[in-house]
Amino acid sequence: MKWFFTGGLYLLSGLVVAAPMNTGGLPFKPLLESPPIPLDNLQTKEKIELGKQLFFDPRLSARSNYSCNSCHNLTTTGDDGRVLSIGADGRVGTRNTPSLWNVAYQTVYHWDGAAATLEQEFMQHVVDPDIMGLDSVDVLLARLREIPAYREQFETVFSSTPITIYQVAQAVAAFERTLVIKDAPYDRYLMGDETAISDQAQRGFASFIEVSCASCHFWVNLAGPIPGLALQQGEGFYELFPNYPGTAYEQQYGLADDLGRYNLTGRKIDIRKWRMPGLRNIELTAPYFHNGSVADLDEAVRVMAKVQLHSELTDEQVADIVAFLKTLTSVTPTIAAPELPQ
Repeated sequence: MKWFFTGGLYLLSGLVVAAPMNTGGLPFKPLLESPPIPLDNLQTKEKIELGKQLFFDPRLSARSNYSCNSCHNLTTTGDDGRVLSIGADGRVGTRNTPSLWNVAYQTVYHWDGAAATLEQEFMQHVVDPDIMGLDSVDVLLARLREIPAYREQFETVFSSTPITIYQVAQAVAAFERTLVIKDAPYDRYLMGDETAISDQAQRGFASFIEVSCASCHFWVNLAGPIPGLALQQGEGFYELFPNYPGTAYEQQYGLADDLGRYNLTGRKIDIRKWRMPGLRNIELTAPYFHNGSVADLDEAVRVMAKVQLHSELTDEQVADIVAFLKTLTSVTPTIAAPELPQ
């Protein structure tokens, strides 16, 4: 799959960095205007609108009672605020629901990197018994083909009939690639506005770098590389979690109960490996971690310092880093539910 790359350079694997202001040359930069777009699924207004309708349509689930928006609520923070997700059949999942805002800047999807693209992620969700719960994609296609307005839209967008699951996935993914939030105080600070964030937040940013949070949480989405120079789409940026096993936090919050990417690959090297999550809007997307076990951002910072960096932060350091993390909060656009085809 070939991709458009929207610009910028990383400091990773010997690559050159186009250094933003206020970061001492480290790889931080305001969010790019738009995410990479695959050449085999270019954006069009009609495709995006179709994808939006499908995203909000509960008929994509087994009982026609559960839409993509049920779990990734775009009227709020792009997630469901639950510890663990609940699917169309009421089944409780095993992992916390990540936000979909800025999702298109990732190189892989799901916590364990099971999907290489947004299109693939959607097709996996449709038949996942913990999510949409359909027995097969044929059930979904039969429903959509019975709706005259959908048939007409799909033929207009894709110039072919009948509707295929790949077309459905492409439309939903095209809409999801428009879910971009930027212009946080942090972005304005990187662009040179020293007053955009408080002195405490500036200290927190310095501590974030000094204690090595930035060794994993860097670049435009603070989740490592986006599709482009360092990693291609489908190549995951993973980290061990917990990195230092055996802590009291690990036991308290069950952090190692789920073996992460190992469950997918069966390779010992993947035990406790997880896709790097982004930090934008982290203030609003509690509870935290793959199992939703930590409800408080201050506590999440303490846990990360201990289990990832083998260090204990002072109360002042925690407060400063949290103040910095809150500068990553952007105003989310208002997305009204569309009128669904009948």
